[in-house]
Amino acid sequence: MKIQNLNIAGVCLICFLMLGMGNVAQAQMSNAKFRAVNRIVSLDIKSKIVRLNEVDSVGVAWILDQQFKEGEIEFDAKGMDKYQGSFLGLAFHGADDRTYEAVYFRPFNFRAADTLRKSHAVQYLSNPKYDWPVLRERFPGRYEKAMPSNIDPNGWFHVKLVILDKSVSVYINRNKIPVLETELLGQTQGKMVGYWVGNGSGGEWKNLIIRKQH
Repeated sequence: MKIQNLNIAGVCLICFLMLGMGNVAQAQMSNAKFRAVNRIVSLDIKSKIVRLNEVDSVGVAWILDQQFKEGEIEFDAKGMDKYQGSFLGLAFHGADDRTYEAVYFRPFNFRAADTLRKSHAVQYLSNPKYDWPVLRERFPGRYEKAMPSNIDPNGWFHVKLVILDKSVSVYINRNKIPVLETELLGQTQGKMVGYWVGNGSGGEWKNLIIRKQH
């Protein structure tokens, strides 16, 4: 399995970020860039935190020169406890800016007292055919699940996605039991990977690691 550890090291104009070398024991992808869609990408040089700003509609920051089909993707993410105002995660199998699969989180539902809201904390989707409203209406409870109640909705949490030919499993904070495990619905044939945010949302990410199966 090929390992690529992506650590942010610099920034250029018009939202293109240069990624630098990290752990020398791992295969590195240097000089990679983002292509931002409906967002501005910024970063903290010292902490290597990637940020997307809050604007209307969905946004994504595709990682250029990076292709992914199967394997594992790990990262740390941070949203906020803002009702209907924090949706963030990772898009994969991207064929274009509208055709991709994604796993994302709703931090404002992590500790919701209402059990229905709490069950909507982590979501899988496959755009454009299977966005979240379609999945919730047709398959309630299958493609979205609750998160552990000890996760701070305003703090960092660790995510590992295990993406195989026909399935995706989502593990949180290195727990061995997935919070969400489901079949993939997309037939995009795409291989793009990027940071994803929902309508009106921003987000923060760090410590991205991609392990390709091929």
